Amino acid sequence: MNKNLVLLFVALTFISTSCVVTKKKFDDMLAQKVKAEGDLADKSTELEKANADIDSLNNHARKLVQDTLNLSDRFKSMTTRIEGLSKDYEQLNTYYKNLVNSSGKLNRDMTQQSEQLLAIQRNLETTRKLNDSLSVSLSDRERKVKELENILSEKDKAVQNLKTKITNALLNFKENDLTVKVKNGKVYVSLAEQLLFKSGSIVVDSKGVSALQQLAKAIKDQKDLNITVEGHTDNIPMPNKGEYMQDNWDLSVLRATAITKILTKAGVSSTQITSSGKAEFNPLAPNSTPESRQKNRRTEIIITPNLDELFKILESK
Repeated sequence: MNKNLVLLFVALTFISTSCVVTKKKFDDMLAQKVKAEGDLADKSTELEKANADIDSLNNHARKLVQDTLNLSDRFKSMTTRIEGLSKDYEQLNTYYKNLVNSSGKLNRDMTQQSEQLLAIQRNLETTRKLNDSLSVSLSDRERKVKELENILSEKDKAVQNLKTKITNALLNFKENDLTVKVKNGKVYVSLAEQLLFKSGSIVVDSKGVSALQQLAKAIKDQKDLNITVEGHTDNIPMPNKGEYMQDNWDLSVLRATAITKILTKAGVSSTQITSSGKAEFNPLAPNSTPESRQKNRRTEIIITPNLDELFKILESK
């Protein structure tokens, strides 16, 4: 609006100060004025639009600046967060590497433990089989021990019965001449020299022959007996040596042989009996007195039950 007034003022001044102009020229000038006013209005409109555009651009610029600031803050925040995440990543990566290393060691340990476990299982299985075998073996041994106990019990009974039978068969003889004892599962019949022989003789007296015949009668029917005849002397050297009897060894052997012959003649099987001489080397008492030497001059008949059945069980263990 101010611009139009200015133009009008200029035009009036021009008119007042100018010479008289023609109507055509006036009209031209008026047309120019109208055109100028139109141009001015257009320019004013354009200026207002430009100002509006500038305001819009300014607003947009301010918004862009604010958005930039916001983005900058977000960028800084994201940068900080990324730095934190990077640290977390490094920590996690280090933990992962340690875990991988630990896992490898753990796998090796687990493999080793697995192998040890398998070895233990194999040993356990072997031990179990051995234990089963031992259990069976133990049961078998217990059975055999029971068999042995039964056989030994029966043998003990048989030995006691045999002792009783022999004792009853020899009741007519004095205790000083003859004794019957059980020792180590065997029956020992000990016959003194005065019952059997004269001093230095190997010929059995009639009374001794009678005792031996009664003994043979008591045992001859028992084929499960082993009989040993042992001759014993004192330590006095033989005063009268002969061609076949030089010392107490010879005397003890010949006396045992003489008794063996009487027993076999009375019915004892020769396959059951053995004779041997011990001379003075197995005394009952020290050979220091006449009484002790008399005890040592004796013949022992050792009767043992046949233990073949017992030995078979022992060998099968």
